[in-house]
Amino acid sequence: MNVDLIIGLAAEAIKVTLLLSAPMLVVGLTVGLIVSIFQAVTQIQEMTLTFVPKIVAVMVALIIALPWMINLMVTYTDKLFHNIPMYIK
Repeated sequence: MNVDLIIGLAAEAIKVTLLLSAPMLVVGLTVGLIVSIFQAVTQIQEMTLTFVPKIVAVMVALIIALPWMINLMVTYTDKLFHNIPMYIK
């Protein structure tokens, strides 16, 4: 294994990790921003108002994105296992 191959594997792993986490992070950020704007407008500073909608939204996003995420993980793992002979050389 040479340095370029290792860097390529690490870059691909980071890319897959970012793609897997992106749906939940984007939804959590969006819902958090909406709740923050709502709190600023109404001047309600309730702590549960910030956490509960984010948790629910992230769970919904996880359920919706789960088939795509599983497909991405299986594809990455399959590609990794099929290329093992190339990595050993």
